[in-house]
Amino acid sequence: MHYSDDLLKNVLQRTRVIAVVGVSTNPVRPSHYVARYLSLRGYRVIGVNPGAEGQMLFGQRIVAKLSQVDAPVDMVDIFRKSEAVPAIVDEALEVYPDLRTVWMQIGVEHAEAAAKAEARGITVIQNRCPKIEYQRLFGELRKGGFATGIISSKL
Repeated sequence: MHYSDDLLKNVLQRTRVIAVVGVSTNPVRPSHYVARYLSLRGYRVIGVNPGAEGQMLFGQRIVAKLSQVDAPVDMVDIFRKSEAVPAIVDEALEVYPDLRTVWMQIGVEHAEAAAKAEARGITVIQNRCPKIEYQRLFGELRKGGFATGIISSKL
């Protein structure tokens, strides 16, 4: 799947609240450090994981399901197997009338669920990581020695 840099950048700029489905409290898990990174960039990140319900993560209480999130959510970021995506998308569509983005992490894709969300006017991104895209599009990968192809005056 191809997504333009303009689309990805627009999604990252318009998003304020992210529900991370499948977040882990284990700091070595990708879902943890991606959520942490996004929270450090100013997003309100709310973890969704029934196994960690009630625990605090990045200043927010983890909830068991999307319907328990106490804020309007702009983006649902999915860190679950592809088979779990349809139920997650169905719940998100039911509880968030103003949802703007469904983002499926690297290795996560589901064409039917994506089509269902897109039919409701929701931007769907599959098999990508918002942390990686943020770093690439906003000139942060160069801090790690990577050439981003983006010119920035940030130091």
